[in-house]
Amino acid sequence: MIIYNKKLQNKIGINFDDYKKESRKLKIGEKNGKGKEYILNTNILIFEGEYLNGRKNGKGKIYYDDESIKFEGEYFKGKIIEGKGYDNQGNEILKIERNGKGKEYYNNGKIQFEGEYYNGRRWSGKGYNYEGKEEFEIKYGSGNIKEYFYDGTLKFIGEYFNGQKNGKGKEYNYSGELIFEGDYINGEKNGKGIEYFYDGKIMFEGEYLNGKKWNGKGLNSIGMQVLEIINGKGKGKEYDNYYRKIYRGEYENGERSGKGKEYYYKSNNIKDINQLNKNILLRKLNKINFSDSSFKGKFLYGEKNG
Repeated sequence: MIIYNKKLQNKIGINFDDYKKESRKLKIGEKNGKGKEYILNTNILIFEGEYLNGRKNGKGKIYYDDESIKFEGEYFKGKIIEGKGYDNQGNEILKIERNGKGKEYYNNGKIQFEGEYYNGRRWSGKGYNYEGKEEFEIKYGSGNIKEYFYDGTLKFIGEYFNGQKNGKGKEYNYSGELIFEGDYINGEKNGKGIEYFYDGKIMFEGEYLNGKKWNGKGLNSIGMQVLEIINGKGKGKEYDNYYRKIYRGEYENGERSGKGKEYYYKSNNIKDINQLNKNILLRKLNKINFSDSSFKGKFLYGEKNG
């Protein structure tokens, strides 16, 4: 946030009324201007660049953990519209022109997608799997498409229209596990959908609006209801893909809003549900500290406020 200072108004050439008028254009509590992002609880830089209303907008760079460049280019409303991507050896694996031809590569050097882009979106061209076999073709932003991680693991399969996810689709995590299936509009979850835990059990089932949970119920590892959202409002617990609690509190407009707690964990490799249940029991008995760190306080628009 820009903090107005009367002592500076002559130096910067703007009076208080002008300041109030301009500041209304920026959403309260969201990133605007130049900034940097780091891995949680570390000093490892993962992004630096420009923001507008909380989204990457303008020039930016993404980094690997060793601070070598992963991508550099330009963004518009959070979307890449132009730039180049590199593997951790510095080899170019992605090139996107603002409106023109481009290629995306896997980490084995083979082409993942080749064709034309429009405003950073795949528009017309062909997609290939990790072995180089043709998987799909889209024309003028429309078709049935597959997206892969750079190691060839399936990331998304579904329908495209206007160069975005539109229609039915499925999302997968880095381990190849289904984490969501449902309806999309303009690249966001919109309509009916289901989120899953790593072992296929339902995490949340209901309706989404602009990517946010809007109406539905959330479940825990034993199928007990722990969350209910009605018209974007509710109260309950939220878990990650491996049954670990990540939030407990209130929601409004489909986002964390009101009183709540966030939880963070050291490991992403908990897959033994029996061990997990044992850990939960030990935690209740105060035998182990299950969380790495946590936050307790107030939220607004999905961000910590207060």
